[in-house]
Amino acid sequence: MTRTWHISSVTDAARARIATARLATAHGVSPTDRARLVTALTAQLRQCLTKGGTWLLSARAAATPPAGSRFLVEVTSATQRPGEFRQPWRLTVGCAQEAGLPDSGHVGDDPVTLAEALFGADEDAALLLEKLDEQEALVAFHREELHQTNQGVLALHAELDAAGRAQRELFAAEQKAREEAENARGRLTFLADASAALTASLNHDEIVRLLPTLLVPRYARTADVWLFDGDDDARLSGPRPGAAVLAARRGRPQYAADHPGGLPGVDDQPPSALDPERPLLCVPLMTRGAPQGVLTLSPPGERWDADDAFMLIELARRAGVALENARRFEHNRDIAETLQRALLTELPLTPGLRLAARYLPATRGLNIGGDWYDAFRQPDGGLITVIGDVTGHGLHAAVMMSQLRTALRAYAVEGKSPGQLLTQLHLLLHHLQPDLYATAVIARFHPNEPTLTWAAAGHPPPVLRSPDGGVRVLDAKPGAMLGIPLRQEIADHTVPLPPGSTLALYTDGLVERRAQGIDPGIDRLARTLGALRPATLDEDLEGSADLLLHPLLDDSEHEDDVCLLLCHVDGDPGKVTAPLR
Repeated sequence: MTRTWHISSVTDAARARIATARLATAHGVSPTDRARLVTALTAQLRQCLTKGGTWLLSARAAATPPAGSRFLVEVTSATQRPGEFRQPWRLTVGCAQEAGLPDSGHVGDDPVTLAEALFGADEDAALLLEKLDEQEALVAFHREELHQTNQGVLALHAELDAAGRAQRELFAAEQKAREEAENARGRLTFLADASAALTASLNHDEIVRLLPTLLVPRYARTADVWLFDGDDDARLSGPRPGAAVLAARRGRPQYAADHPGGLPGVDDQPPSALDPERPLLCVPLMTRGAPQGVLTLSPPGERWDADDAFMLIELARRAGVALENARRFEHNRDIAETLQRALLTELPLTPGLRLAARYLPATRGLNIGGDWYDAFRQPDGGLITVIGDVTGHGLHAAVMMSQLRTALRAYAVEGKSPGQLLTQLHLLLHHLQPDLYATAVIARFHPNEPTLTWAAAGHPPPVLRSPDGGVRVLDAKPGAMLGIPLRQEIADHTVPLPPGSTLALYTDGLVERRAQGIDPGIDRLARTLGALRPATLDEDLEGSADLLLHPLLDDSEHEDDVCLLLCHVDGDPGKVTAPLR
């Protein structure tokens, strides 16, 4: 049902406004929507009264599926001229029911009733304002709560940022520490490997060549080793950087560059006049408190890291020790070789028997001293030939070898056989040097006997070549090594010795190889001896010795002394041949 009011005065507008509010209440319009409806309607009616004339206000409720019921208010002009069109004013709000009470829109003319109705119509506005206050308080509460939340979020973000920065700093520190640890491990590994390579060599020239190879290009762009001789004036000769000269004089590392090095334990110097653009680190190679040389380095980049410089100084110290060890070794080696050669005797002249001997010192290591040979006559005219090897090397082994040789000659004066001589040497060595052992082979030639008498004690067996070229290894049961804590009687062995026979006595350095053992070497010696021409043995026994040594030693450097004694029975017993030295 539609209710309509004519409005031409303020009273009419007030009565219509009150009636519309009652109708809206009757149709279940919410207080908020009623307040909005009344407020908007009041504003529109004020405009209508200002324009003047008569206006029609209509209100009705209608069902509008599926949205439900709607309460519609419309204001139109009742005084339009023919042909004039004015757009009506409309406002629609939701309501709970379509039909209201029959008199819900009536407002009496009594001023008191009208005033009460007018005040009653403002209750919706009061209720709305009360709700607005509640909403404002709620909004203020939520605003404060949001502010606190924002503050908490900001604080959390700040903490997260701080934690992120701390985590990034920790990660960077960890990466740096890991990198420093890797670098330190790399330096230690390099230092250990380089030290092992330097100390493995006992040749100072090889050490000097090895140093630049180890350092360039990882830790140095260039590396130069300057070794001194015994003359103090010669130390400082030649075009050397001033920092190297100072390092030699002061025994302290020097750094020459156009900027301070800041390296621990290193003195800063002006740049070198020989190469002012290149920084130089000059480290003395010390030994027993005195420099024996200077290692001069240029950096692989702009400059050295302090840890790298410290490692280089330590490597130079170890290189100095390696050089000193090499020089001591070479000095001792020279002494041992000189003594060894001095103790090897001249071979005697014997009718019907040619002798040729060779002694070769080891080409590597201090394996010098201990291998020996000898040949001398006994009072009955027999000739004793011996070859032996004392365990150990160096001066001590050479001295013990000379003592055994002297003792052997003394025992042989009594006319003892080879086995008896070895038995006596065994007892002597056991009491003289309980911790030293030796091996030996003794062969006895007698001009009136067509046989060879021999005995061995722990030594490689002799090799005998017959006149027809056949070769026999004399490996009859030998005795044990001389000097071992064992009581033994070493037996003699005999073998026919026709004219033209050749006996080869030798030490293990000739036939033994670390990777192959000794038996293949003995077989190769036997084949080589059997392949020699009889005329060569008869005419040139010295050359035959060289022909025998060459194929046995040309495959590798021999790491032990080598002794060879060839004994060739001539076809003419009265012929006397002087051996060549």
